[in-house]
Amino acid sequence: METGTNSETGGPEWVGLPGGLLTMRRLLLVVWTGLLTVVTAVLPGLLVGPAWAAVGACWLAVAVWCWVLLGRNWRSWRYAERADDLLISRGVLWREETVVPYGRMQLVEVTSGPLERRFGLASVQLHTAAAATDARIPGLVPAEAERLRDRLTELGEARSAGL
Repeated sequence: METGTNSETGGPEWVGLPGGLLTMRRLLLVVWTGLLTVVTAVLPGLLVGPAWAAVGACWLAVAVWCWVLLGRNWRSWRYAERADDLLISRGVLWREETVVPYGRMQLVEVTSGPLERRFGLASVQLHTAAAATDARIPGLVPAEAERLRDRLTELGEARSAGL
């Protein structure tokens, strides 16, 4: 991947997240709303009456709404490597853009929980001197997460050494 600016617009070259994160989150949504639908339909249906089983259908509406929101949230995540800093942008209603100067990075780590490993995903966590500026890029392919970690560590060491 080339760093720098987009030649057409003069802005940074943004990189979006791979689709694995969206797949994982949507699968979790289907599992949890499916369980909630069954529980809230079966219990009232058996205890109170069959008409009350329709209450479980509200979870199907929640699932459809969240399906759309997860897609919008996933599309909002992106990052860009520039000459002196890393940009991380996210958010749909409240847009948040984090700028992390390479020279301020103290620790760059790659994490991957059991569910992330099952879907072949990893996250890059950036730690700086100020806790408020710590940043995270979730849902990367492990090879990209490791490449980004190595590159950011190298750039951070060079900037902090004054090179």
